[in-house]
Amino acid sequence: MNQPASLLDIRLFVAAFEERSFTLAAQRENATQSGVSQHVKALEERLGAALFVRLKGGIEPTPAGQAYYDKCLDVLRAESAARESVRPFANSAEASLVVGLMPTLTRCALAPALARFLEQLPNATIRIVEGYSGALTRMAQADEIDFAIVPAFPGLDGLRQSPFLQTRELLVSRASNETRHDGAVRLADVEALRLVLPGAANTRRQTIETYCARAGARIDKILELDAMFGTLDFVARTSWRTILPAVLVGDQVGPALEAHALRDPALTLDLVRIEPARRALAPAAQVFSSLLQEEAARLSALWD
Repeated sequence: MNQPASLLDIRLFVAAFEERSFTLAAQRENATQSGVSQHVKALEERLGAALFVRLKGGIEPTPAGQAYYDKCLDVLRAESAARESVRPFANSAEASLVVGLMPTLTRCALAPALARFLEQLPNATIRIVEGYSGALTRMAQADEIDFAIVPAFPGLDGLRQSPFLQTRELLVSRASNETRHDGAVRLADVEALRLVLPGAANTRRQTIETYCARAGARIDKILELDAMFGTLDFVARTSWRTILPAVLVGDQVGPALEAHALRDPALTLDLVRIEPARRALAPAAQVFSSLLQEEAARLSALWD
């Protein structure tokens, strides 16, 4: 009788599947390239089916490899959940988690949610990693964080995603003598619009430019800044404007800035929670995710 695959076999196969490379899988799992290759080959011999097509530039999964991968994720999640169930009985039951967040959430939503989390779980250890969506997505794929909140995107191997928040986009500018928050605006009504936007690598950039074209915005100039707090400070000091999610603006516009929801049409940002598909979300991570979601929804609702 063939021996069943070990957890190591499964982990190395999953890494190879998601990385499309034995070399990258080895780097991710702190193994050797030859070791990963040998484990996969032994798996194929036990299963009696090829799991990958070996190509010059890497590997591609076969239909058998895809089917096996889907079930392997179930195995790894079940093993992860089993380990979490034992945690309360371990010598050290303190929860420890790492969460990836964009500046969209760290400016206003993070602090209240974090304070509530530490009140509920005072012995928990939590580390917040701030970054943009591309870097956070790669960290989640590599199983370096428990979860991250990023803009919605098509699914990727190795990641599980779930809806987190839909928030309106706002036009933010230097405060004028008029009353702030005095209703929504149409970009078509704003002359010689000078916008501070994130760089092309940011997932929101293309969405904003497409919206501006559809809304008939008359853009005079675009300035690229991949620095959220720098953008806010620059807009507060100049006649430039920017477009930011309502959850980031929240209730902290400040005396130097004003913000207006966009209309005709409205523009929204969909955020999702992503996490490594091969393990179950720890209870402490679930608690923090829920608290963060509640605070983000409260801030976003201020602009509905």
